[in-house]
Amino acid sequence: MDKWTLRALTKIWTGDVGQKSDRLIPPGIMGSLRWWYEVLVRGLGGKACDPTSDVRCPDQNGRHCVACELFGCTGWARKFRLMVLDDRDQVVQNQIQANQTFILRFIPLRPIELQEWCLLDATLRLIADYGAIGGKTVFKPSDEPGRENALHHRDFGLLAVERRPKGIGCSREVAEEYARRPQWRRDFNDIAFAWASLQNFWCVNGRYLARQNADTSSFNFVIGRAEPKSQFSQGDSWLAGRRPDKQHGVEPESKKVFSFKDSEGCRTFGFVKPGLVEFDEMKRRLTQVWSNSQLEQEFQTGEQIFTKLFEQEEGE
Repeated sequence: MDKWTLRALTKIWTGDVGQKSDRLIPPGIMGSLRWWYEVLVRGLGGKACDPTSDVRCPDQNGRHCVACELFGCTGWARKFRLMVLDDRDQVVQNQIQANQTFILRFIPLRPIELQEWCLLDATLRLIADYGAIGGKTVFKPSDEPGRENALHHRDFGLLAVERRPKGIGCSREVAEEYARRPQWRRDFNDIAFAWASLQNFWCVNGRYLARQNADTSSFNFVIGRAEPKSQFSQGDSWLAGRRPDKQHGVEPESKKVFSFKDSEGCRTFGFVKPGLVEFDEMKRRLTQVWSNSQLEQEFQTGEQIFTKLFEQEEGE
């Protein structure tokens, strides 16, 4: 029950403290897994803290959230050890390359409930079919001649699930019951990161956003930034994220739209914020840049994705 065989569609970046990519740094994989697990848990009606912020577990009474139950927090150890292996069961030490097959093995250190295995499996399939893993996933493609292969326009972090454990599935109702158990810590203010929920997620597979020339960028149009390169420093918005400005006390904030041009993993996904940017507004913007598309059929929301994650066969 503890092994998933995956195939990298692109390189996977887990850079070290020197921002080099030649080595695989497993905590980079772990961090992404936890982030997407939190997205799934929030979408199921549970609450997950943000371990990178001040809103992290445990609380003053030692209680922790459902995500910390599996991934650990201060005073509560992670329930598993993660090993990244190649197809000969040897530990992967170098950066994972495109088309490389690798295995994620989760070795239990304490009992892991079936619902946790189910959520972990759903998280990996969410990443593989609709998201991305590791670092440099905020890079955006370019269609400008001569710039397509520049580092900051390359795709990283796309993968496919080749094999998953048997007997690991569960229904959405079972997953929701687990995520909402009263024993988990819920009394914290998550307004700063509650948007990172599958209920706010959308994805369009097979299409990408990019810069077309010096004056036109479908990516910038969708996130609400000025399209001309000459105005690249203008247009911060919730979707576009915010650049840091120490002088004015502005902290950095990441983009909420991600796009990948890779022929096999081509996709665009992101998040909406109820009351600010709704699904209909995202579809309107995407329809404008992807003219004559069948966007109504291609645009998938988190609610539709839930059905696919919890109604598949229980492993292969």
